Order: sequence, then C-alpha cells, then structure tokens
Amino acid sequence: MFMNWTKRLLLLLTLLLPMVLFGQEATAPAEAAPAAPVADKADTVWMVVASALVFFMIPGLALFYGGLVRSKNVLSTMMHSFVAILVLTLQWTIFGYSFAFSGTNPYFGNFDLAFLNGIDENTLEATIPKYVHFLFQGMFALITPALISGAIAERVKLGGYVVFIFLWSTLVYDPVAHWVWAADGWLFKMSALDFAGGTVVHLLSGIAGLAAAIVLGKRKGEGPALIAPNNLTYTLIGAGLLWFGWFGFNAGSGLAINGLAARAFLVTLIAPAAAGVAWLVIEYVHTKKATALGAASGIVAGLVVITPASGFVGVQGAIIMGLLVSPVCYGAILLKGKLGYDDSLDAFGIHGVGGALGAVLTGVFTLSLGAGVATKGDQILVQVISVVATGAYSFVVSVILVFLIDKTIGFRISEEKEITGLDSEIHGEKGYIL
Repeated sequence: MFMNWTKRLLLLLTLLLPMVLFGQEATAPAEAAPAAPVADKADTVWMVVASALVFFMIPGLALFYGGLVRSKNVLSTMMHSFVAILVLTLQWTIFGYSFAFSGTNPYFGNFDLAFLNGIDENTLEATIPKYVHFLFQGMFALITPALISGAIAERVKLGGYVVFIFLWSTLVYDPVAHWVWAADGWLFKMSALDFAGGTVVHLLSGIAGLAAAIVLGKRKGEGPALIAPNNLTYTLIGAGLLWFGWFGFNAGSGLAINGLAARAFLVTLIAPAAAGVAWLVIEYVHTKKATALGAASGIVAGLVVITPASGFVGVQGAIIMGLLVSPVCYGAILLKGKLGYDDSLDAFGIHGVGGALGAVLTGVFTLSLGAGVATKGDQILVQVISVVATGAYSFVVSVILVFLIDKTIGFRISEEKEITGLDSEIHGEKGYIL
C-alpha cells in the first residue's frame, strides 16, 4: 500500500517539476501579432470628399488670381492653374507620388510606386485605400506649383511655365514632401510639425515665386495701371472657394474622420476670420479704406498660417495666429516696393511669409510636442530648421531652373507681346468681348 502511494507521489512530482522549473515559459501567452490594417468606410468616404474639396481650390485659385491681373492677361493667368492640373496629374501618376512616398532614403523616394505599381483596390494606407491617399496627396501636388504663378503673372511664356512646374515638382516638391511627410524623411524623423503643408506647400511655392520674380525681372509698365485688378468680384469668389476647399485641405490631413479632423476644420474657420478682421483694421489705419481686396488677402493669409498648425493647435492659438499673420504679410507686401522685386500677385508676400510664420508659430502654440522633442523651445528650434532648410532648397533650385529655362527655350515673353497682352499673343483669345 505504502509503495503504491510512493509511486503515485513520484509520478505527480515528475509531472509538476517542469511546470515549477519552467512555469513562466510554459504558461506565458504568446504575444499577439500586430493587427492588420482594416479599411474604414467612414474614413474612406471622408477622404474622397476631402480630395474633391482640395481639387475645387484650383479653379478657386484661378479666379482669385485671374481677377487681380489686367484684363488683357486674365485668361493666361487662369490657364496657369488649369494647365497645372493637366501636366502634374500625369507627373504625379507616373513617378511623383513614388518620389514623395516610397523608399527608405531620408532625402528622396524611388520608383517603387511608379505608375502606382503594386497598388490595387485592397492596398491600404492607414484605414483608407492607397488609391485615395494618392488622390488626396495628389491635389496638394497640383495646386502647389500653381501658387507660384501668382509671383510671375503677366510676363511668362506658357511653354516655359509648363517646363518649370514639371521640373520644379520633380526636383523640389516631391523631395520636400518626402522629407516632411514620409516615415523615413529626415524632417519627419526630426519631428518637424507640418500637418497640412505650411512648409511643403506654401513656403516652398512662395519662395519659388520670389526666386522666379527676381530672375525674370519686373513687368513692363508703371503706375496704377500696372496693378489695377480687372475684376475684384472674381477675386472675392475665388477667396470663398479657396476657403471652402481648405476645409478638406486641413481637416483631411489626418486621413480619418474623427475629433482631430473636427478640430482642424474648426481652426480653419477661426484663423482666417481673425486674419481678415486684422487685415481690414490695418488697412483702414494705413489708408483710411477697408477694401474687398484687403478682406480677400487677409482670409488667404489666415488660411496659410493655420495650415501647418491645424492638427496641433486649439481655438486660442488659431485666433492669435490669425491676428499675427496679417500685419506680417501686410508689411511684406509693402516691402516689395522698397526692395524692387515684382511679386505680381503677392505669392511670396502671403504664401511664402505666411507659411514660414505659420510653421514657426506651430511650435509655439502646439498642444502636443513631436515624438522625441522634450520642450517647446526644442520644438520651435526644429520648426525653424525646417523653415530654413526647405526655404533655402526651394530658392536655390528655383533660381537655377528659371535661369536655365530662360536661357534655353525662353521663359519670359518678349516686351512687344507683353505690352499687347498674353491672352491674344499666347492663346489667340480674349477674356472679355464687350
């Protein structure tokens, strides 16, 4: 009997011993594999709508710019926005998207996604189809070079402009988008904050416009006739369409429909309102007039300044940023007369200066620091580095491109044709037949 119990005890110990010695290994549950991304229908619908809203900004920009030039150049100015759609849609599809969002190099992408290679209806980016990500980011790629045209309006050949925006998008926009928004980009890894394109869109285009305006020189003509807008109703309507589309521009940049998108939408309403009020007040103090052009300029300046910050700041920050951007951009526009460059439609004065200011103020008013950034001071320093790096790169490459194009195929139109008007000389048409 005793022997039987002994055998049973030994058997039990034999069974229990591995569990005692290796209990953790035997009982610890295996780590769950990372959940595969799942498409979200609400996010997908919102991002399709946001993409359409951003696309709608391009005809809005055409109206905004078209109303500001002389009547003999209204069609050519508006065509700069529309031809950007035609040329850059193809560039973005063939290799632009791949240059911006593929590869592991910190400075530029590769051809992995050329012609959307490897992407189908089941390929996801976060919770949305990769196709939708391509479309949304593509709208940014289309409108950014079109913004440059405002600095050089009324004096450039269409062919030279087309070659410029194609090369500029390839050599400037796509690489800088990679720096800032691709997971392996060097500014992304540095935790530079740019929610919707303060540096990538507005600073880059404004600086490029300044470079082109300096190289090409001033328009022909002097006095009020040179700067008299032909149709400010176009400009006001254009400003409204830009504001409308900008809700998709900013609120879509989180790639989801959630509280972050709602707050980005909210501050995209608030900042331009504050900037518009500030611009009208400054203008009235300075000239004793509060103009429609001033209201439109203030609205756009407010939209520009809030763009990099729209996913990071709250209501108070948005109001302060809107109030600050108007005096800064107003001063920048006044300064061009003293410095002697002809930024025709204030692309640099509003987009370049407003984009730079917005990027820096994002570091000041952000509600949460970038990953690995310890203090607000560190974040502001990172923002300054991103502004200097992207601005300097855009300026240098733009100067080289404009110079080379002008010396080869020609960028600036002849003086005789400029005096006659670009609509009839380039397009054989007139904007108005009255």
